[in-house]
Amino acid sequence: MLALPLSEADVTVECVGNPVGGPLIGTARWLGVPLDRLLARAGVHPGATQVVGRSVDGFTVGFPTAAALDGRVALLAVGMNGQPLPIEHGFPARLIVAGLYGYVSATKWVTELELTTFEAFDAFWVPRDWAQQAPIKIGSRIAVPRPNRTLAPGTSVVAGVAWAPPRGISGVEIQVDDGPWRPARLAQALGPDTWVQWVLSWEAQPGLHRIRVRARDADGQLQDPQDQPPAPAGASGYHSVVVTVSGA
Repeated sequence: MLALPLSEADVTVECVGNPVGGPLIGTARWLGVPLDRLLARAGVHPGATQVVGRSVDGFTVGFPTAAALDGRVALLAVGMNGQPLPIEHGFPARLIVAGLYGYVSATKWVTELELTTFEAFDAFWVPRDWAQQAPIKIGSRIAVPRPNRTLAPGTSVVAGVAWAPPRGISGVEIQVDDGPWRPARLAQALGPDTWVQWVLSWEAQPGLHRIRVRARDADGQLQDPQDQPPAPAGASGYHSVVVTVSGA
């Protein structure tokens, strides 16, 4: 495989078990063989709707064949952040498919890829009542300030990240208590497949305050406000933190 032309791409990967505001998400620069090239070499039957990745430990994932062919980043990766793929991240090879939760796309320690259909095969988590197909939902998280912190009154920074791979983020808004939603300033994203940093200056007044965040993707779709747990297809809702601003 290493004799084939390799491509490098920045991609944010999220676990479907990540709660709203949770830590089970990260961004890395991946190096690998594009799946569309591998599938072209193998030949794809028109009826093959699912790509199944099999791991050395017997784990399986399954994602739409279209996701490997629609132009998004989809790699059989062998490198991460300029280094050979670490063992804990899937050495010698793993799958990376932008915009899909890990349990349907990100097989580590890959031993085999199979073209089949969703009717013919259920990947590991599907019989365990998780969704068969699971695109990553629009998400955002407040990193600063941390929950339950006491802040000094005056100008304070609210900051975090937002993501919507493979479309990207067009805007992030912050609400303090029941006030209006205010637009945050976005940093330059590495690309539509990665999260983007955001920041807002807030004039903090003494008292107890709840800060919430929401994001929009590049198509203008607003993040789902409905609170839902991770099962069966990823958590949704707005992340919030409660802070105390001390008296002057």
